[in-house]
Amino acid sequence: ALVRDIFIFACFTGLAFVDVSTLKKEDMVQDNNGDWWIRKGRIKLMHRRKASSICNIPLLPVPLAILKKYQKRILSPSSLQSENEQHLKEIADFCGIKKNITTHVARHTFGTTITLANNVPLQDVSVMLGHASTRMTQHYARVMNASLKKSMIHVKEQLTQ
Repeated sequence: ALVRDIFIFACFTGLAFVDVSTLKKEDMVQDNNGDWWIRKGRIKLMHRRKASSICNIPLLPVPLAILKKYQKRILSPSSLQSENEQHLKEIADFCGIKKNITTHVARHTFGTTITLANNVPLQDVSVMLGHASTRMTQHYARVMNASLKKSMIHVKEQLTQ
């Protein structure tokens, strides 16, 4: 259950496994409207001393519910990512999912399905993922056919006016 919850949490936050595993209560902040955010330095980029390595992620209801479930001990996955990915493989097999599910797939899911497919601007996705530039975000975020079609419908409407 913990491995599943961490995977889903990563799908809705875009955090990498190492960032989820080092998440602390201090990384959770509440804004003036009462909404919760994760503001956290990316571990991988902090080691390289990248200036823009801060994730700034407003939390949706799903990750908030997961955090509430584990409120006594912020999500604490096993330190062995390979062990967690073996559990994900078992979950995928049980569910009949043929794709190789890894914790990094969750980060891609956030970049595509959760954000870009719901019209979140690439620049905003880049900030939430803690990328130094949108070039890296473009690598993560596949262009989706539904997005292309929606864009062209908008162009068609503009041209017919």
